Amino acid sequence: MDDTPDNHSEGRDHAVVLGAGLAGLLTARVLAERFARVTVVERDELSEDGPRFRPGVPQSRHAHVLWARGVDVMEGLLPGITGELTAGGCALLESPRDFLWLSPADWFGPLPGSRVLLGSRELIDWTLRRAVLRDGRIRVLAGRPATGLIAGADGRSVAGVTLREGGPLPARLVVDATGRTSKTPAWLAALGYPAPALTRYDSHLGYSSRTYRTPADPARPWRGMYVQGRPDSPRGGVLVPVDGDRWLVTLIGNGEHAPPTRDPDFLEFARGLRSPALYDAIRAAEPLSDPTGFRGTANERRHYERADRWPEGLLVTGDAACRFNPVYGHGMTVAALGAQALREALAGLAAEGIPAACRAVQRRTAPAASAAWQIATSEDLRYPGTEGPPPDRATRILQRYMSRVMVGANTDAALCAPFFGVLSLTAPPSTLLSPGTVLRVLSKWRLPTSPEAPAYPPHHRSA
Repeated sequence: MDDTPDNHSEGRDHAVVLGAGLAGLLTARVLAERFARVTVVERDELSEDGPRFRPGVPQSRHAHVLWARGVDVMEGLLPGITGELTAGGCALLESPRDFLWLSPADWFGPLPGSRVLLGSRELIDWTLRRAVLRDGRIRVLAGRPATGLIAGADGRSVAGVTLREGGPLPARLVVDATGRTSKTPAWLAALGYPAPALTRYDSHLGYSSRTYRTPADPARPWRGMYVQGRPDSPRGGVLVPVDGDRWLVTLIGNGEHAPPTRDPDFLEFARGLRSPALYDAIRAAEPLSDPTGFRGTANERRHYERADRWPEGLLVTGDAACRFNPVYGHGMTVAALGAQALREALAGLAAEGIPAACRAVQRRTAPAASAAWQIATSEDLRYPGTEGPPPDRATRILQRYMSRVMVGANTDAALCAPFFGVLSLTAPPSTLLSPGTVLRVLSKWRLPTSPEAPAYPPHHRSA
């Protein structure tokens, strides 16, 4: 760590955000309301002429969803962004109504539930970056990895970051939004602070994805598809429209059932899912890419909010603090919720007061990830090969109850709506425990939770 003689002499009006992903960009948008200058430091080079894959977001080649709550929060932070995303090729759909969706219990009917925005991660990030950078207070330093924190002269604060090229970058506030590659635990240790406690659950889920040209079929009654796995059949697949004229197909499997990353095994894996519907959709479609795998899907939560000691001038957000198994589609939505929570936590604080409040702000923003963490970990614990603390009695009871909720939600609009309200993070999990909902769930107790579902739903029409 480099010392500086004055904690904030060169960076009094300056905040630095590490990472130009969705969490970092939205954080920069929020900080521009409090600081005269915000610099986003990104290790990757960033495309200026259109969406491009970059190594720092390897999971971008797989299916991404932005649930209704995330759409609403992003629109609140950047008015008009939803229209920009859909104009660029993203699709705003209703789930499950616009999908063929085979749950662990049965097929969802074409019921209203929750809005969901679908598009390639490259397009979403590029569109968001353009919108954020319209604010003249925000700039991006691309291709400039941060190498450490600058320690304040008082020994208890952070006064900026060091860069691999360009030397020190002083700042009153530093926010780590670098995701799974975060170096903050090591950087804290170098400052003399203990590493945060870590909670980890890993169901050993694997992805394999490729894109297809969307076959022409104006009469097709669905826009996307999801064939879920379950513990006795741990293979699944999702098909979503991306960027206007393509399908992105992601195959999913746990442990030894991880999907293949080469032809013709990709198509054969799809043929072996619980329903042949996804295989039927892609077997004659034109592939536009080779299959690409991804295996880093563990749930990991670094409990910075529990720290007894915390340096002034440092915050951690997004996947750098808490990341989830991506199969539940919550990462982008939680990043948006984290930015909203940061905005609320900083309300009423002037820039000069923010560093001293960082410990309290870290604690106030941590709950933004709690609902998604509860959903992801309790569902992953259904799989016997999941590594992590074993489920307690309350979790096991909740798992059994949620299996009953799923059965009812497949066909009952009065249960489908609250179920997708919770899944989209629009409503708290307690919504599913309201007296009326519990009674409706219990009224369907005779229905099996793991039946042999038909190959196709009644509203399916094969090509």
